[in-house]
Amino acid sequence: MHYVSLIVEFLRGRPSAVFWAAALTQATLWVLVPSLFYSAPPGDVPMLLAIGHEFRLGSYLGPPLAFWFGEVAFRMAGAFGVYVLAQACMVAAYRAVFELGRLIVGTRHAVLAVLLMAGIAAFSAPSADFGPAVLALPLWALALLHYWRAVGERELGYWFLLAVDLGLLLLTSYAGLILLALLIVFSIFARRAHSSFAHPEPWIAILLLLFIVFPHIVWLEQSGKPLLDSLRENILPAPSARPALQLLALIVAVHLGLLLLVWSASGFPRRRRKERAPEIDRTPTQPLARAFVYFFALAPALVALAVAGAYGRVEPLARIGPLVLLSGLAVIVLAGDRVLLYRERVVSFAWLGLLIAPPLLTALAITVLPWVFPTDLRVAQPAKAMGRFFAENYQRRTGQPLPYVAGDNRTAALVALGSPSRPRVFFTDAPERSPWATPADIREQGGVLVWPAPGNTAMPPQEIKADFPGLVPEVPRAFPRAVEGFLPLIRMGWAVIRPQSAQNAASR
Repeated sequence: MHYVSLIVEFLRGRPSAVFWAAALTQATLWVLVPSLFYSAPPGDVPMLLAIGHEFRLGSYLGPPLAFWFGEVAFRMAGAFGVYVLAQACMVAAYRAVFELGRLIVGTRHAVLAVLLMAGIAAFSAPSADFGPAVLALPLWALALLHYWRAVGERELGYWFLLAVDLGLLLLTSYAGLILLALLIVFSIFARRAHSSFAHPEPWIAILLLLFIVFPHIVWLEQSGKPLLDSLRENILPAPSARPALQLLALIVAVHLGLLLLVWSASGFPRRRRKERAPEIDRTPTQPLARAFVYFFALAPALVALAVAGAYGRVEPLARIGPLVLLSGLAVIVLAGDRVLLYRERVVSFAWLGLLIAPPLLTALAITVLPWVFPTDLRVAQPAKAMGRFFAENYQRRTGQPLPYVAGDNRTAALVALGSPSRPRVFFTDAPERSPWATPADIREQGGVLVWPAPGNTAMPPQEIKADFPGLVPEVPRAFPRAVEGFLPLIRMGWAVIRPQSAQNAASR
């Protein structure tokens, strides 16, 4: 008797239910695991929140939108709110790809395209690490969807939504310039796009796009940082060895799960002609639609490879998501109008494994790894305990809430997140990156300096002593982790900078 998996049956009868079940399952797992097992936000989230706390129009890390959204989410629900925001971005990106797929390959094949995205590591493993790249995913996907609506479906009103998408994308990441340039190139060579520009909607959309990004352009001019210099700092830093090959290897690596699913479903190499396999069919795809999918599945990665080769930048795993956003849809378009699912039992279990394994392995690593290898995981640092201790200590000594924290950048950002007063963070190693504060402000209003103090040393790093001469370090404070294992306690050096008003009162 031929076995037909439940996933295949639902694909045939309730494809939208399959989409929502897959997207919401991944989102739920990546909200629960960080909320239950992380004692500190992952990746660059602490720095993102330290900058977002200031609500500026830009920073040394680029445009401001992700920083603002992260700060608002943190104020509303703490770190849990940031994790929910990250997964809302992932679900919105999946939904946009699904809607685009429905227009091009039909509903059932669109679901297959989204299911294949579970095999792309850039959409699963780092998805709790909210930042500009995560927020850029839904904006990138929506821009492609609305462009196809405007050009492929000739619905001219979508030009306005496209302008909003691109404007918000450029306020999120300068990598949005890649998509903007590719949309222009595609419009030049697609004859159907030419007729759109005979109407006023595209031209009004261009004005709307300029209006949205205008405040950030003004900030760039006022900060004395030309756009080209900002791009070099955020996208195109110092050269490195073989960056293009490294990025190519990374792009291939993040597709290994997708390749596993495709190989399993193809039945190769043991497929027999008489072997029965479920069919998922669709109506034929338009030539322009195929060209659109192939172009925007391949061109962003090729442009990134050219940029990496010219300027030397290899993006972390979480940041290449927009470059591979249409990989799953491109595979489905390439597969043809009839998709045969061989080894459906194996494919089903492989897909479930790719969906569930990353968050479960993350939770397992946090709880087991300290007992096996002495690995100090950043997400295991006790941010709340550190923030509460330093804030309460400063309050007892000065009678005022903690206004500033400085020293080691990540440690200072974690202390700021854990402190009830949410102090401002000053970047000691690069003061120009925190223009909202100066060493003079900290000396005048007071603050706490923190730095890692492994071993028996209590002295601060040289750059801290240079900015705050004469500081008197306190006895280092040790903090336990939630899962200590065989790791030593986290020892933090610290010093209190009393506000000048309190010092003057004490000297009288």
